[in-house]
Formats: sequence, C-alpha cells, structure tokens
Amino acid sequence: MARRSLTWLGVITLGLLAILIGGILTSNASWAPKLALDLEGGTQIILQPNIEDGSQATSDQLNQAVSIIRQRVDASGVSEAEVNTEGNNVVVSIPGKADEETRKRIEASAKLEFRPVLVAGQPSNTFVGEDGTETPYPTPDPALPNTPTAEPTSPSDLSQITPALQAEYQAFDCSQPVEAGVVQPADQPIVACEVDGSVKYILGPVEVEGSHITDATNGMRTTQSGATTGEWAVNLRFDREGTEQFAKVTSRLNGLESPQNQFAIVLDNQVISAPQTLAVISDGRPEISGNFTQESSKTLADQLKYGALPISFTVQSSDQISATLGSSQLQIGILAGIIGLILVGIYTLFQYRMLGFVTIASLIIAGVLTYLVIAILSWRNGYRLSLAGVAGLIVAIGFTADSFIIYFERIRDELRDGRGLESAVEAGWRRAKRTIYASKGVNLLAAVVLYVLAVGNVKGFAFTLGVTTVIDVIVVILFTHPMLQLLARTRFFSSGHPLSGLDPKALGAVYRGRAQFRAPTEVNKVKAAKSSREATKRQTIAERKQAELIASGGTKSQEKDS
Repeated sequence: MARRSLTWLGVITLGLLAILIGGILTSNASWAPKLALDLEGGTQIILQPNIEDGSQATSDQLNQAVSIIRQRVDASGVSEAEVNTEGNNVVVSIPGKADEETRKRIEASAKLEFRPVLVAGQPSNTFVGEDGTETPYPTPDPALPNTPTAEPTSPSDLSQITPALQAEYQAFDCSQPVEAGVVQPADQPIVACEVDGSVKYILGPVEVEGSHITDATNGMRTTQSGATTGEWAVNLRFDREGTEQFAKVTSRLNGLESPQNQFAIVLDNQVISAPQTLAVISDGRPEISGNFTQESSKTLADQLKYGALPISFTVQSSDQISATLGSSQLQIGILAGIIGLILVGIYTLFQYRMLGFVTIASLIIAGVLTYLVIAILSWRNGYRLSLAGVAGLIVAIGFTADSFIIYFERIRDELRDGRGLESAVEAGWRRAKRTIYASKGVNLLAAVVLYVLAVGNVKGFAFTLGVTTVIDVIVVILFTHPMLQLLARTRFFSSGHPLSGLDPKALGAVYRGRAQFRAPTEVNKVKAAKSSREATKRQTIAERKQAELIASGGTKSQEKDS
C-alpha cells in the first residue's frame, strides 16, 4: 500500500513535468512562471471620460466602468491586471506587453447602443460621373438643410433622413470610420459602418442602452424538441427596463420591410451586428443568429456582455511602465522562502532527529509540485506570480510543516502509550488525518473566500495559498504517511534508536504492548527530571486534569490519616 502511494505520487509528478516540457517544446511555455505587474512592469492605459454635455463623470459611473473594464481584461486571459480610478480617469495597468486583442478590448470603450436601421447599402463613397470616371462624393455642403421634411412618427421614420444626412452618407468613407473618442448624439440619426467595412448604414436614434444587458452567452441553437441545429447563436438577457424597451422596438420592427426591420448594435461608433427582427421579443431574452462560428459568436457575446459602459471614454495615453518592485524584491522574497525552509529544517532536525529528514523531503516535494503547477497555470491560463503570491508561498511553508508536526506528535503519543512503532504509525495516522483535513479545509475555505471577494494582488495571495493547501494534503497522503510506514519496518527506527526521534524511553513510555510493562531502569536524576517534564508537556487536557485530581485526592487522604 505504501509503495503504491509513492508510485502514484511519482506518476503525478512526472505527468506535470511532461505537460510542462511538452508546452516548452511545442508552445510558448517556459520553466519560469510569468511575473505580475509589480515584478515585471507592463502597459498602462489611461482612459478619460467623454460625456456629450461636457460634464464630469460621477463616482458611480466610474466605479461601474472599472468593474466592466476589469471583466473585459479578465475575459482576455490576462491575470494580475490592475484597474482603478485616478481622479476623473480610469487607469488600466497590464503585466508585460499588452497584445493587440487586449488593447482593443480596453480601448473600445464607447457606450453600447441599439439603434434602428434606416438605410443599408454598399460601403462605396464614389460615383461614376458623366465623363465615365469614378469620382468621390464631395464633402457635404454645410448649407444643406438638416431639418426633417416632416415630424418623424417613430425612430424608424425615413423622414429623419435630411439632405445633409444623405450627403454625409454618400461621402462617408468606411475605411476611415468615426474616431472612438467622438460622442455621437443619442437622439439623432447617424452614419456608421460594419466593423469590417462591408456595409454602410444610416441609423436612427438610440432606443435601448447597452447598460440594460445583464448577460450575454454563445451556444448552439436548439429546436423546440431540444435538438441542436448546428448553428452558433448569441443569447442576450435584459433587465426589466431593457426588456420593456426591447419589446417595444421589436413590436415595431417586426412589421417593417428590410432593411428597416433590422436593429444595429453599435459599439465604439461601429456596427458589430445588425440582425433582422423575426418576432416580437417580450421576455427580454433575444437570440441573435447568423453565419456565426464558435469564435465569432463568443467575440460578439463578450462585446455585448462587457461593452455596456455607462459612459464613453477616449484613450488619453498608453505607455510602458517599469516594475514597481522589480527583480530585487523577487530575489528578497525567494531568499525569505529559502531562509524559512532552512529554519524549519533546523527545527525539525533538532526536535525529531532523523525523522526530521522526512519533513524536509516532504517540503521539497511539495515545493516541486507547487512550482510545476504554477508554471503550467502560467502557460495555460495566463497566471502571473506577484509579490503577494510569493508571500502566499512563504506562508504555506509553515502551514505545510504543521501537518507533519501533527502527524509526528500523534505517533509519539501512541509510543508513550506503549504501542510498537508500526502500530503507532497507523494509529497516529488515524488520529492525525482528521485534524489535518479539518485544518486544511479551513485554510482552503479562507483562500476561496478571499479569492472571490478580493481584487488585485490579494487574489494572488489567496490563489497560491489555496494551491499549496491542496498540494500539502496530497504530499501528506502520498508521501509522508507511506514513508513513515516504510521507515517503521527498518531496524533503525523500529528499535527506537536515540537518533531516530522515536525512542520510547526518551518519550517516557512505560507500556510496551501485550500487557507487558517495561521494567524501570536506573537513570540519573537530570535525565529523569527532563523525561518527567517532557511527559507532562505531552499530556492531554483530560490527562492533566486526571493527574491533578489524583494528586489532590492523595493529599486529602494523608491529611485525614494524620
């Protein structure tokens, strides 16, 4: 049984090592984990609120924007990023060099809006003149009237298309869309293009704000019988106000001809989707279908879910920043961990003699497993090690050593009761594992709660604490206990050698099993006093109270006799 456990530990270790080596040879994995912003430096993007009437953003709007932008960054797989407010701006700090996709997620920060489609056509902005040459449409004349020919009866009324707007539409170049920082009027029609520049639109006023979206997911379309159609779709969910507004929009659009039965989803002044309305959606749970792939449907779902900022932002600056703590602090953290390991090793060797080498070996194995897990998570999940994470690893040394100390002391208690070493190992394990499981359960629960509720670097501390707690339990079960089982069969430990740390005489044992009491031997007074003090220290609360009761009973008897 002990050899089987050690074999499983070897399989787990070799499996993790093989995964990491495979990642190094075939992908972008590395032996060293990625470092977080405080240790490596990174990219800092400052977003400035851009409100139509020129007023300042409120604290609630900024806090909501911070929450949404943090979700965007997390959705891109970047960990240990920092998103916070600085004055009236939002500052996003990302470890390392931000890739283009992550930049787009952050910088595409305009409000998400739903607008009705008035006109949809080719993206061309040229025409063929009388001479047969292709000529761009001229810039709209400011003198052209920009007043509707009649009072619009609905947001889909084509009377909103004024001569000035028609001229703007004809001259609009989809290869040079409206800048992200420009705030489009919400109560007027605008000109916009598809993200890929394939279609040019005239869109009506905003009818539903993207902030009313509570969730957006992608998945396969299903029939009423539950069978999948093989088509990817995006499923939205609105809040109560958004549900009412969207039901009103779809009720009107459902009775119109194409393209006026379409509604455009506008993000950062670009149309990310313009689906047709095929039914009245009154439950606030529309489904957007089309020629989606799994990837494109997930991208749209992320844009809808994380794009609904309460206000628009423009990028004020984007710079590379240096590490706030740097490699020197990392070296100090590693040095502190090594010192902690050395001190724990010295203590265990002093307290448990040769048995302390089991503790040292267990800590080394736990360290190897932890390093492999963090390196793999750094490669596969984008995890980055911060100084807070390093602190979690250092704290875990003490937590891990606690497990071994609990187990060893239980074995010593059994030896004091007169058990043989093999029997003491099994009995001590049965008693110790309940305490170890309870202790590690509390540690893991604390780490999970801290990870869920905390933000920033504190998450790194909670994460490493949780990982090391799980690995600690694995090492105790698959290495420490099996090693004690094997060592108990060796002559050095089973004979109770003074250097083994499991000498029954030094522990004050008087019972040696099978109803046979050890005959007392002559010992010097110093050693006897030391053993007595050691035995007193190892007494349980119940044993101590029983001894006090016996002592007080004996005193009273002597007083009565006298």
